[in-house]
Amino acid sequence: MVNFASMIQFIRKYPFSLLIIATIVFLSLFNPPQTRLDPITGIDKIAHICMYGGLELVIWIEYLRHHDNLDFIKVLLLGIITPIMLGGLMEIAQMKLTQGRSGEWADLLADSIGVLLGAAVGYFAIRTFFRKRR
Repeated sequence: MVNFASMIQFIRKYPFSLLIIATIVFLSLFNPPQTRLDPITGIDKIAHICMYGGLELVIWIEYLRHHDNLDFIKVLLLGIITPIMLGGLMEIAQMKLTQGRSGEWADLLADSIGVLLGAAVGYFAIRTFFRKRR
């Protein structure tokens, strides 16, 4: 059974992460217009790395604002595995729920690279910044 008080508390701790997740879901499911950047090979992979890397950085910032110590199991499950799973679910959703979009393994790889890069920056840079401020 869902504890609504803890759900509200989670929303209050991670509002920007949840907003970015909602944005990623929206961007993954709508058909983007044609742009001058479309002919550039791999531009969509860079976008995937930026979206998921940005999400990971915001997760780290919000986590470190509310926790003095790292719980590596929580960080691994909620901060790394869950965003990668979101990327996989979005690829499946694109394939099954949209027209003109497809799910690609390369996009999931780009999502995973973004999450891992964001986790590395979060752990080494953002965590150091929060330590110095305390």
